[in-house]
Amino acid sequence: MNNVGLYPLVHNETVKIWKKKRFFVILLILAALIPMFTYAQMKVAQNNKKQFGTQDWRLETQQQIRDYTNRLSSNRVPEEWKKYMRVQVKVLQFYLDKNVDPKAPNGVTFTSTFMANAIGLFIPLMVMVIGSDLVSSEHSSGTIKLLLTRPVRRWKVLASKYIALVFYISLTVFATTALAYLISGLVFGYGGWDLPMFTGFKIVGAEVDMAYVHPVPAWLYLLMQLGLIWFAALIVGLMSIMVSVLVRSTAAGMGIMLAVLIAGSILTNMVSSWQTAKYLFMVNLSLTDYLAGRLPPIEGMTLGFSLAVLSAWGIASLIASFWAFTRKDILN
Repeated sequence: MNNVGLYPLVHNETVKIWKKKRFFVILLILAALIPMFTYAQMKVAQNNKKQFGTQDWRLETQQQIRDYTNRLSSNRVPEEWKKYMRVQVKVLQFYLDKNVDPKAPNGVTFTSTFMANAIGLFIPLMVMVIGSDLVSSEHSSGTIKLLLTRPVRRWKVLASKYIALVFYISLTVFATTALAYLISGLVFGYGGWDLPMFTGFKIVGAEVDMAYVHPVPAWLYLLMQLGLIWFAALIVGLMSIMVSVLVRSTAAGMGIMLAVLIAGSILTNMVSSWQTAKYLFMVNLSLTDYLAGRLPPIEGMTLGFSLAVLSAWGIASLIASFWAFTRKDILN
């Protein structure tokens, strides 16, 4: 039962995913959506120029600070929104004092902003499209019976699917980054790699601790973002395969993951007073917010906490997947 090595299985799984052409669909979606976001960003820059009569980012930032400050004095604004605005005022003022434009119009900053916004739902959805049928589709097509008659243990079969998915997750994150940079660079230029970006903001309630804030070049900041995005996408991939193992229907599996991810996107904006929700993996996906100094969904959440929670969910998914795949009667 051990004659077949892991490499041929991984190669087989990689080819199967490639032949399904779902990755090409992802590339087409990216190629269609990124120009739309680029155009929207260009229109924002043009409107700001009309409003202020100049492209000076300082005027725009000062106006943002004034808008937030005016809204803070309103009794109609919920307290949770006020906490977010207080944090944003302090972060924006910090960039203003350091004379650094965090949204300088170039390909690098556009890519960084796009990836930070994509981590919560967009990239997880693309990963889910690939991972949610890796096992369930074998049942639908009947190839699971053929696969398990080969001289190889079940755990190797499942492990090969995980390794293939990790490869495609990495490829998805890389392709999204590359397309965002290449397409936006046509409009905003391809510079900005050495632009200083600040990280190390520590949020305590509605206060921002600046003691550990330090500048890093934009290329390093983007790499830090991509590392966190890749990890969040990996956890979603592990969860997707677990659902694919437990639910034999591809449609049902995709429906479950879609509902969970969308629910998580909604919960992130609504669970500030529900402390237990911080242990849900969906609420912890937006890891890049910690780099930028944004208010976490629930008070007390930190980057280390979110990484630990996601790791726990990922390990639990692995255990559940291998246990179910190796023990269940999956031939009937």
